[in-house]
Amino acid sequence: MKIGIDQLSFYTTNYFIDMAKLAKARNEDPNKYLIGIGQRKMAVIPPTQDSVTLAANAAAKLLTPEIKQQIDTIIFATESGIDQSKSGAVYLQRLLKLPKSARAFEVKQACYSATAALQFARGFVALHPDKKVLVTASDIARYGLHTPGEPTQGGGAAAFIVSANPRLLALEDTSTVMTEDVMDFWRPNYATEAMVDGHYSGNVYVDFFRDVFNRFKTQTGMTVANFQAFAFHLPYTKMGLKALRTILPEASERQQEQLRANFEDSRSYNQDVGNLYTGSLYLSLLSLLENTTTLHSGDRIGLFSYGSGAVSEFFTGILQGNFKDALLKESERQDLNNRQEVDLATYERLFNTQLPTNGTTVELDTTYEQATYYLAGIANHQRQYCVTAE
Repeated sequence: MKIGIDQLSFYTTNYFIDMAKLAKARNEDPNKYLIGIGQRKMAVIPPTQDSVTLAANAAAKLLTPEIKQQIDTIIFATESGIDQSKSGAVYLQRLLKLPKSARAFEVKQACYSATAALQFARGFVALHPDKKVLVTASDIARYGLHTPGEPTQGGGAAAFIVSANPRLLALEDTSTVMTEDVMDFWRPNYATEAMVDGHYSGNVYVDFFRDVFNRFKTQTGMTVANFQAFAFHLPYTKMGLKALRTILPEASERQQEQLRANFEDSRSYNQDVGNLYTGSLYLSLLSLLENTTTLHSGDRIGLFSYGSGAVSEFFTGILQGNFKDALLKESERQDLNNRQEVDLATYERLFNTQLPTNGTTVELDTTYEQATYYLAGIANHQRQYCVTAE
């Protein structure tokens, strides 16, 4: 029985800042951002959007009334959780009007947790092939203004449905995992911005990729020649390119050209959104599938998931027949193209507008909020979520 990703979507806010303009404002050469880290635009997250609303807006694109009734499990992958006890998945159950008979929970391990959710979902569907699992990967990447990590911020959510007989990508059996306690990136409970050793984290990322990919080849007997494309976790897109370059010498010249071209397709959306943390790999996969003109049914894609701290996994999937028909390409691209550019002052104001952490009641200005699901404020220590007319 085939099990894998049946549908995949993403959502980000209506605002972005141009990376070349941000570079100039920070007295940096624009090419440091455009080429050095490979980013063109960065999503700007207003206070009316949090990890729950981002996830709800992404998942809603996939949920027909029929599919809703088939959802048996809701998994919320994030490192931007809103509560130390209650999972974001429980909020999604209500906002998305999913069955009360569904289990709902949250998982965390930096940017890796959505892949852990995918593997859990795969095992569950193997036992219950008539059921579907909704996975959301939702985050807001924050490093702080005027910090080295500032140009690798962003935010948004990816959502996917795991099922038997998937329309997009059928997962293969073998995957290889690596876990090691390293301090390349972390965020203590008292901090609103992450702490990161960027150079060290980049080196760990590449080292982990080489380890899991080499062990995958040993276990399966496959080589680079068995792959038509790779999708990487992309906190910034140059990082994935560095990993890809380590294996290109193993490919023929013709395949190297193919892998480079497919990588460019896979990073297109990420270049215009920025860092999704848990959702970055799945935004890369979506970008690849929606932009490719060369991939076909039966092609194998290698996927590299990495979460600082650190856990990584390399796994593979086979594209299914007519996979393009299961995509929401036009609406996804339209959403990106219709965003509003904000100036530096607006970007900094929105970044610094944080919700109170002392239980104070707050009512947010939702005048310009265009999303279906949004946060209106906090009252009685409870977040007040709203849904516009559907």
